[in-house]
Order: sequence, then C-alpha cells, then structure tokens
Amino acid sequence: MNNNDIKRLSRLTAILTQLQTKRILNSTTLAEKFGVSVRTIYRDIKALEQAGVPIFTEDGKGYSLMEGYRIPPVMFTESEANALITAEQLVMKNRDSSLSKEYAEAVNKIKAILLYSTKEKADLLSKRIAVSPAIPNTNTSNSLTLIQNALTTFKVLNITYHSEGKDEITKRNIEPFALYYNLQESWTLIAYCRLRKDFRMFRLGRILRIEPLNLSFTPHKLTLKEYLDDKEKKFQNP
Repeated sequence: MNNNDIKRLSRLTAILTQLQTKRILNSTTLAEKFGVSVRTIYRDIKALEQAGVPIFTEDGKGYSLMEGYRIPPVMFTESEANALITAEQLVMKNRDSSLSKEYAEAVNKIKAILLYSTKEKADLLSKRIAVSPAIPNTNTSNSLTLIQNALTTFKVLNITYHSEGKDEITKRNIEPFALYYNLQESWTLIAYCRLRKDFRMFRLGRILRIEPLNLSFTPHKLTLKEYLDDKEKKFQNP
C-alpha cells in the first residue's frame, strides 16, 4: 500500500466518522476539510457506497447516513485514553450524580476496547491520580442527563422549582435551551419559561421535581453566545 492509498483510506474513515456525527454534510464542506477537490469527494462517497455503507444523497443538500447505522468503535490512542481517564477524576467530583454515573460507564466502555498493553497503562494511571479532598463531593442534582436529552430533542420539561430570592415554589413548563457551569461548581439550566414568557436561569440543585413531557417546541433561533452577551451587558449596565 503506497502513501496515496494510506491517505485515501484515512480520509474515507474520517468521512465516515463525520457522517456519523452530523446529519447532513455537503461535498464542498468535506473538500475544504480534507484539502481535496469536490470531484475527489464524489469518488470517495461512491467508494463508501460500493463498500456497503448506506449513504443517502439529498439533492441540493448533501450526504447523510441511514438512520441507526453505526460503525464499530474507533480505537483510542494511549494519549487519548489517558486524557479521558484523567478527566474522570474531576467529573466524579461533579455535583450532578447522573453525569458522574454516565461518564463512569462511558470510561468503562472505552477501557474495554483498548489494546491490552494500553489497557494496563490506563489502569495504572487511574490508580495514580487523586483529587484534593478539599474539593466537595456533594451531589446537589441528578437530572443533568435527562435535561441534556430534552435539550437535544426539543422536548418541554415540567419542573417544580424553589426560587432562591423570593423563597417560593412554583411549577413551570420550560423549553431547555442551554447548560451553564458557574463558579460555584454547579450546573444551571438556561430555558424559556412558559410561565414567565421569557428566558430564565434555573439552578439544577433547586429543581425539586422534573418530568419530561410529550410536547415538542420549535428550536429557538437565539444562540448561546447572543444570550450570554446580552446577560453581560445587562450586568454591566443594570
């Protein structure tokens, strides 16, 4: 196998990975990303199709994978595995128990597919990393993963919320927009509140009850950067 064949094989694998992580990709975007011509991307897509990969071509839009199709897990390098294992110790200190649980399960799956020699090193590293006990290890919420799912599927959530300032408890239907991690090491949900008819920030630790509803909402055109920039302006000019 010559160098050109190796480059093409690497590019085909990368294209397949990109298709799996995004809904639709066009040939121009792929060509710019990999530094090749659009014609080369056409040939690459055809090669993947001939190999049995179910790629849909949407005229005027681009390419997408058949719903539910998945490629085998990508092997992690030693450095990539080490980075994830190091981060695990910090995630375990996170104040949302659902995130800690899901991350631990994800790392276990990653460890399971590592090469034997890399796995031994990863196990050694995990035993040689510690986080200061001065950092609190108290879970204040367990709803982060539920909220993440509602956020990405545009589902309305019904919450019972304990407001800090007014010390009142209210029930609200909210449209999850974004998640924000503040200096107090706790998660805050930015959402459109149907009760207040405006965007609000809800501390996960103050959500007493949360339930996903079988209601969808239209994605908001506002970007997270626009929202945060507006909040900063209001903070500087109250």
